[in-house]
Amino acid sequence: MKDYVSLSVETHLFFARIMKEHSLFLEAGFPCCEKELIEEASRFRQKFEELLWDILNIARGNLHESVLNSGELVTEFTLPAEKRTSSLSGIPIDSRITEKTLQLDCGFVQAENRPLLQPIRRINERAYMLLRELICFKERILSMIKSGRLFTANYPLLIEHIIREARLYRDIVEHLLTNRNICYRSFYETEEFWNQIMMEHAWFIRGLLDPSEAKLIETADDFSKDYERLLQTACRQDSRANSMTERTLAETIKYRDFKAAGTDGILNGKISSIILPLLADHVLREANHYIRILETGRTQ
Repeated sequence: MKDYVSLSVETHLFFARIMKEHSLFLEAGFPCCEKELIEEASRFRQKFEELLWDILNIARGNLHESVLNSGELVTEFTLPAEKRTSSLSGIPIDSRITEKTLQLDCGFVQAENRPLLQPIRRINERAYMLLRELICFKERILSMIKSGRLFTANYPLLIEHIIREARLYRDIVEHLLTNRNICYRSFYETEEFWNQIMMEHAWFIRGLLDPSEAKLIETADDFSKDYERLLQTACRQDSRANSMTERTLAETIKYRDFKAAGTDGILNGKISSIILPLLADHVLREANHYIRILETGRTQ
């Protein structure tokens, strides 16, 4: 497959970080009596940190400039958000991963970097197995919540949300392992997936802001309705024929700016909420990732 190494590196640099943070959010959300679940979430967090270290050791010169500059791997807020979240939650975060990510450069990306093919394949195989385990863990948590056997500070919908993201990551890795085209879905199906994710982010932000933040709650609610309309319009018509991508890109850029301002406000104590600083940065990076997908699709 053309660009097999770089596509694998870019996939893991983004998604493995997302998965380790999912694990941290789960770990932070369990009550202290759920020691086994806390330990299991902690194990997944550490496993994805190990995966990120292995990818970072071969990433230099093996990722595209568009990914490096997109803000999907790290933002200006990531390092302080990690340090603040670790201090608030008591959960250790290996911020050396972020520091090393900030030092990456793209270099000259080779179409086929043969010496790295086998090491990358082994990492892909490892990631695939780890994701299968993580998805089962998340599904078990969701089942326990829905049956009234578990309390957690995380919404049931948030658990469903992070299950879908883990399945997407697993599907991409599976396509890489079977040497199929990285277009794991059609571009417009990918757009539908991320519009749903963006809408749910707005719901979560709305629900985690302090009730006194009425204007921010209203803005988050407006964004949720905007993405709901995009999803409904896409179902009714041919999105290619109606410039849906341009509309979605413009909306997501506005949303990204809202998330960036929110992350800054949470870090600097200007916004009242129960949002962990790293969660704010997490959803900002996902918006940046989606913007790159939209911009790449627009040029193809």
